[in-house]
Amino acid sequence: MRRTWGVVALVVATLAVACEPAVPEGFHEYVVFDRLRQPTAVAFAPDGQVFVAEKRGVVLRYDGVGDDAPTVLADLRTNTHNFWDRGLLDVQVAPDFLDDPAVYVLYTYDAPPGGTAPRWGSPGVDDDGCPTPPGPNDDGCVVTARLSRLPLADDHRTWTGEEQVLLHDWCQQYPSHSIGTMAFAPDGALYVGGGDGASFTFDDYGQRGTPRNPCGDPPGGVGAVLQPPSAQGGSLRSQDLRTGGDPVTLDGTIVRVDPDTGAALPDNPLASHPDPNARRIVAYGLRNPFRFALVPGTDDLWIGDVGSGIWEEINFSRGDDPVVDNFGWPCYEGNIRRPSYDQIDLAVCETLYTFGPLAVRAPVYSYRHRVEVTPDEPCTEQNGSSISGIAIAPDDSSYPDGYDGALFFADATRGCIWVMRAGDDGLPDPGRIERFVTPASAPVDLAFGPDGALWYVDLQGGRIVRVGYSSTNHPPVARVTATPTRGDPPLTVTFDASGSTDPDPGDVVSYAWELDDDGEFDDGTDPTATATFTTDRLAVVRVRVTDLAGSQSLGVALVEVGDPSNPVAVVSRPEPGRVAEVGEQVAFEGTGLGPDGRELPASALSWTADLLHCPDRCHHHPGVFSLVGARSGTLTMPDHEFPAALELTLTVRTPDGRTASTTTRVEYRSTRLTLASSPAGVPLTGGGTTKPAPFEQLYATNGRITLSAPATVTIGGVPHAFVGWSDGGARSHEITVPTPPTTLTATYAPVTAPAPAASSTAPAPAAPSTAPTTTTTPATTTSTAAPG
Repeated sequence: MRRTWGVVALVVATLAVACEPAVPEGFHEYVVFDRLRQPTAVAFAPDGQVFVAEKRGVVLRYDGVGDDAPTVLADLRTNTHNFWDRGLLDVQVAPDFLDDPAVYVLYTYDAPPGGTAPRWGSPGVDDDGCPTPPGPNDDGCVVTARLSRLPLADDHRTWTGEEQVLLHDWCQQYPSHSIGTMAFAPDGALYVGGGDGASFTFDDYGQRGTPRNPCGDPPGGVGAVLQPPSAQGGSLRSQDLRTGGDPVTLDGTIVRVDPDTGAALPDNPLASHPDPNARRIVAYGLRNPFRFALVPGTDDLWIGDVGSGIWEEINFSRGDDPVVDNFGWPCYEGNIRRPSYDQIDLAVCETLYTFGPLAVRAPVYSYRHRVEVTPDEPCTEQNGSSISGIAIAPDDSSYPDGYDGALFFADATRGCIWVMRAGDDGLPDPGRIERFVTPASAPVDLAFGPDGALWYVDLQGGRIVRVGYSSTNHPPVARVTATPTRGDPPLTVTFDASGSTDPDPGDVVSYAWELDDDGEFDDGTDPTATATFTTDRLAVVRVRVTDLAGSQSLGVALVEVGDPSNPVAVVSRPEPGRVAEVGEQVAFEGTGLGPDGRELPASALSWTADLLHCPDRCHHHPGVFSLVGARSGTLTMPDHEFPAALELTLTVRTPDGRTASTTTRVEYRSTRLTLASSPAGVPLTGGGTTKPAPFEQLYATNGRITLSAPATVTIGGVPHAFVGWSDGGARSHEITVPTPPTTLTATYAPVTAPAPAASSTAPAPAAPSTAPTTTTTPATTTSTAAPG
């Protein structure tokens, strides 16, 4: 029996399917580049070249918009740790590219401080891992990050092979909150951002690691056991600029550096500071400033800071003032104190709280997880949130005047792009937010191209998409048929695209064919084309239809030549419905069958696993595990906030390149914990959730969570002081989630006078910065959405 290419055909054919309009009237989406492997960023050279970063550590180069066959400019996979949110996350073109050609890259370096890559991955592979131990969310696979300049040869198209490392910093213990964005200012200054490198599964102040405190945070350095109130590790690295007596890290900051040396620029606000990193910093107190943008023609920064369990933030930092803005993380999130960190009574936060809210710069706009940004939008807000793109429209964009100075922002988890139009003062106005591309597939980078249009990078779909505007022109609609669609070789097929249409009366379209699957549309220009296929395969033929205004549409036709049967992937373990707890070893086993039914060798098999976080719908943390060339093995269930699951995929590949995949899912075992207080009503924190007690919550069995309780609380007008937890732990302490349902109670006793202040080894507090006007939605202390 002939087996069809159903899965492959569906994937390819969707490129040509016209979707319902997802953009405002007059705007149109165009897929410029496709068939990419998890692209993360796009950059434009003044000579028309386009550079694309792929998360695995590869920089691709296109000759221009019409190029469908990119070349590999640089392969940095051996150095890059491509795991969860880590990888090659940005690429930029040197501002003087024509005179001094170079591209800049920002990537997670696969080695801890002082180490050499690869530490956790393997040379030249696409996907890396983190073994257990140390475990990605247990002790963590410690890495760093690099800002590097890649000089090009005189042809402006070839990398010389030299990597000029400008900065090597950003200690990252856990697999999220890595580095993110670079941006060049008009004066040539280079801005670079990085996350705090801390955990998203517990309140991280540096208490874990083997050895403890592997990033060497004070007090005590590597190996020291950090504890409140003096701990300064984990997320508190974002406040490192305020603490004295230790070198300043770049975690949770944005820096401004010389693009030739990586050194601080002499006009930076802290240029006279004795610490070289402090001299570089222009903003700090950020959790994960994955994307930011400069207002065209200025040094003013608009920053998208990926939130934890409640808020996503858009922050503003003025570039022409002497203030180094502190945005408050982890002591603040949104414009309120973060309840769980407030309860721990860490000196770094307590000294910040003494100044009140003006000690930090509040977000200009923040939106709450699982709440719509605009009414009736189709975004999947149930999946959580992660702000993942920021761009400012220049005044000379190709968009209508009403978009001048507008701020565009994207959320990859929700799958939407919005626009915040400028107000009367010319600044983006949070009261003027509208839908722009809704839905948009996994947008992780926004940029205005040289054509004056917004481009976005689709991480999961492997595409670079342009959003063009025309008040009169509309793109054509490509339609192509194949006759016949199957047969034995040699098979001659006629392709007909004459049914393609253009919605604009009188517009004329032209045709360009790609018949030989080489990426070049150079095989014919008539409405019809003919090709003869001589080998068994699935033939993929594409036609590009272009109207007089240059708008394009892509049509795809598929032809089965001979018996192009797919291989078959079969997973025998884990069995369907498998449930496992954190740290449990899950055995897997599978095989691959070729089109002839014979078993394929082990070298034809590859395994990958994605971690799914499922507050309602599931969103992916891709690539938490990979194994190539094996029929069986084991993987360890990593620690993660519940509800969650592990999705294991087996892919098999035949010698002629045909593939097939199958996926199985392993659910996390959970335990119901009840957090109670005596008397009732005390706001307690368990993991990422803070609520008045008593409340019940499901947690991943054998995972670790932090329990926290406030030192004092007023109940019924009577002040009460913390006495103890029923398990004997400190007021803030970690527990391993037990198997049976368990109740944990925090006991309080009435006091006749205010409880004494906690002892503190607080660093000297920094002077507060001036906060801009804040526009937020009402605060809440309940968190169930996935952190980024």
